Amino acid sequence: GIFRNPIFPNFSKLFFRTAMRNVEIKASVENWDELIRRAKDASGTDGTLIEQVDVFFHSQNGRLKMRSLKTDGKESHELIWYSRNDQEGPKLSTYDKIEMDQKRCDEMTLLLRHSNGVRGEVRKARLLFLVGQTRVHCDQVEGLGQFAELEVVLNDDEPIERGEEIANELMKTLGIKDLITCAYIDLLQKKAAAGEA
Repeated sequence: GIFRNPIFPNFSKLFFRTAMRNVEIKASVENWDELIRRAKDASGTDGTLIEQVDVFFHSQNGRLKMRSLKTDGKESHELIWYSRNDQEGPKLSTYDKIEMDQKRCDEMTLLLRHSNGVRGEVRKARLLFLVGQTRVHCDQVEGLGQFAELEVVLNDDEPIERGEEIANELMKTLGIKDLITCAYIDLLQKKAAAGEA
């Protein structure tokens, strides 16, 4: 029958696919140069500079954003959904993402603007360092300032506690202390609301 035709995707595989997981922390940064020095030492590299623009859409469950990236002059785009509790310290984030070209990005952004509405936009310059299974982000966020973010990528069978342990160890190595609980989009909206008050 038509639904057995190989040109139709097997949606059941998508519905039951396990979302990817990582353990995250985010913190404001007072001494940017010291953070970069420590990140370079820990990773053994100078890092990779990535320009990012995230357009957030309203979502009833978790957060949904279209991310456009420029790395070494090369552009790419990702539609990302993620769910994460707003709490201080290491926290579990589950996420899914779809990579796409510019044409599909424009089409999906237009569709989501109509269906969900735009919540806001975050622009940042991100210096990425890889330390073991952890992505260390040194972010300069437009309208907010400088931040550090750790993303400990978990394997399918790796417990959350192991990710928390790695995150806590790296926090000490990098001198990260001033933790924040929410996303950049939340901070920008709080700042805007305070300015209007």
